[in-house]
Amino acid sequence: MPSLKSIVIKLHDKFFESYLSHEELTKRIREMGEEIERDYAGEELYLLVVLSGAWRFAAELSANIKLDTRIGFVKISSYSGTASSGKCEVQLPVNEEVEGKHVVVIEDIVDTGNTLEFVMQLSALQKAKSVKIASLLFKPEAYKRNYEVHYKGFSVPNLFVVGYGLDYNGLGRNLNDIYQLK
Repeated sequence: MPSLKSIVIKLHDKFFESYLSHEELTKRIREMGEEIERDYAGEELYLLVVLSGAWRFAAELSANIKLDTRIGFVKISSYSGTASSGKCEVQLPVNEEVEGKHVVVIEDIVDTGNTLEFVMQLSALQKAKSVKIASLLFKPEAYKRNYEVHYKGFSVPNLFVVGYGLDYNGLGRNLNDIYQLK
């Protein structure tokens, strides 16, 4: 799926090569925003952004949803290096009432689904009118849970990626493109 002229970058001790361009990302995110807007026409929407990785995707996605929209954040930690630790920890809880609201959970990437399952079980979401999931990237080969990912940007193989909000040990979130581990 690489779309860019091969560009290689180094973050810490690892090399990454281009995978998805900024143009491809913004085009698909615009389409996702239009789809969400159609699905919730006339409704108020609450976007629950899973930090830290989804901040960039959420900013672009929300700019493409022309509805009354509130935005909240939850910070979950689950990665160590290039692999999921398998353990989730809330570092910033949901701080707004979502009872009776249509909620779209915004994820940067859904791989095993452990973080997603943890978020979906948060007590705040149990009182929402509806809950759907939007993820910029989805790894069907790695996914082990049963929650439907309603809005998918790109399905990708089970590889480690950085950029556009995703990081490797804190670096790479600011990159405009997405890069894969070389």
